[in-house]
Amino acid sequence: MKSILLFGAGKSATVLIEYLKKVSALNHWQVTVADANLTVAQEKVGQHDWVKAVSIQIELEAQRQQLIQQADVVISMLPPALHFLVAKDCLVLKKHLLTASYVDDNMKQIAAEIQQQGLLFLCEMGLDPGIDHMSAMKMIAEIEKIGGTITAFYSHCGGLVAPESDNNAWHYKISWNPRNVVMAGSAGAVYKENNTTVEIDYKNIFSNCTPLKSATIPGLCYYPNRDSLQYMQQYGLSNVATFKRTTIRYTDYCNGWQWLVKANLTSEALQYDTDGLSFAAFFETHFSKTNQQQLYQHITHLPEMQALLQDIGWFDTKTFINKGVCSAAVALQFILENKWAMQPNDKDMVLMIHEIEYLLSGKNMLHKAELKVIGENAMHTAMAKTVGLPLGIAASLLLKGELLLTGLHIPTHPHIYNLVLPLLEKEGVCFNTSTQSV
Repeated sequence: MKSILLFGAGKSATVLIEYLKKVSALNHWQVTVADANLTVAQEKVGQHDWVKAVSIQIELEAQRQQLIQQADVVISMLPPALHFLVAKDCLVLKKHLLTASYVDDNMKQIAAEIQQQGLLFLCEMGLDPGIDHMSAMKMIAEIEKIGGTITAFYSHCGGLVAPESDNNAWHYKISWNPRNVVMAGSAGAVYKENNTTVEIDYKNIFSNCTPLKSATIPGLCYYPNRDSLQYMQQYGLSNVATFKRTTIRYTDYCNGWQWLVKANLTSEALQYDTDGLSFAAFFETHFSKTNQQQLYQHITHLPEMQALLQDIGWFDTKTFINKGVCSAAVALQFILENKWAMQPNDKDMVLMIHEIEYLLSGKNMLHKAELKVIGENAMHTAMAKTVGLPLGIAASLLLKGELLLTGLHIPTHPHIYNLVLPLLEKEGVCFNTSTQSV
């Protein structure tokens, strides 16, 4: 009997588990969902003939290997730092591995061994990265097929709150890993614009937000996302004048978050004893400890920050952190999980926009594609759908013998995206496209 092992049953795994329940029943595949929190895994699995939930301490090698040994395909939805533990076991035990996370240096170092074993390790198979790669590559191939010469590439993506559930000043609620929300932008960014390489450090990321005029929703902006340049060659666009990947947020969010970054509230180095510390007291303590009392007073009295501060507990003296000794980033994360929590019937929204400028028969052309997915509720989110479905589809294709690549890959290969994108469309994940001369 063929089998799939999923490590991780967190926020982004909900729709993936539902999809695996569906395909396992149709194909009589065994699925195991392993998580440190057995209760969470059991709640998402429910009663199912082909899917079971188990508890695991992922750091324990014997537990990992026992589960991996029984699987044909392993999906890791663990925090990125833990993927390599699973990857090493998959290599030893000769199992295919799928993740939604970026390819890191550790994974690159074992690329030759993965190929030698005839295995597929498919990374960046989620939303962004993931669906962005597949959809962009398909568009690029179509433009080049008709003789177009691409001159500029922009890809914007963001997980946001749906307009009907947007009721805080930041226009944001947490629908995915909250740590990633707090640490967003911390790696800085580098991209190419008008034949110039541009580097932005973390302190300035959120002050470099640009209005997203092409979106169908008003008030949005974008900031540069990580290292765009690493994808230029993989996309076959090494010579384009502009290549820029970005993250979408609302303008109010970027303006407010810039102040939090400036104040070092996302620092992992600064430590606090948060037991008995209210949200308001934490903010005051932080600014005092870092000798930023003047900045605290300045931020507190900025008219444009009043509603934003209210919505992150700046003045909340009644709610306590109680996380023991932890970093400023961990304390802020706890606060935001409390203040920006999705309510049961809240809906999130995933928005992705590609803009490709190209020359065709002497004319300047613009091809635009927009993906907008609205979640059902706080459990079945658009984020979980768009992150999880590509992984589930890839696992299904592997077990059916239709996904034939081996080696370390991200989904930029036509064999991958030509198989996966039509199946995503059947699940309601599809783009609206337009082309015009400019």
